[in-house]
Amino acid sequence: QVQVVESGGGLVQAGGSLRLSCAASGSIFSINFMGWYREAPGKQRELVAGITSGGSTNYEGSAKGRFTISRDNAKNTVYLQMTSLKPEDTAVYYCYAEIVKVSGSVSYAYWGQGTQVTISS
Repeated sequence: QVQVVESGGGLVQAGGSLRLSCAASGSIFSINFMGWYREAPGKQRELVAGITSGGSTNYEGSAKGRFTISRDNAKNTVYLQMTSLKPEDTAVYYCYAEIVKVSGSVSYAYWGQGTQVTISS
């Protein structure tokens, strides 16, 4: 079994910072792409930031310059450092990972349960 668990959400004032963490555990051989998505009320889930196993990153437009995604491959963990937070960043943030299981050869997509991030004005 494989689990993906996020932590670090909460309520902060505009201009503040938060750090989200996401750890994958279980029968993992390797993890390819990892990313953070968010889903605000009434909106579609969108990719905020992603990172490959080699460390290449990409960001959604409003996240560029404010958010930083990183990963620790030894710990199967991905982080999202968020700064200069705005009320429009309020959403449920989901971790996403493409995982190859032990004794497997194909990667499958796994999602975390989501963590609420609320930014007050």
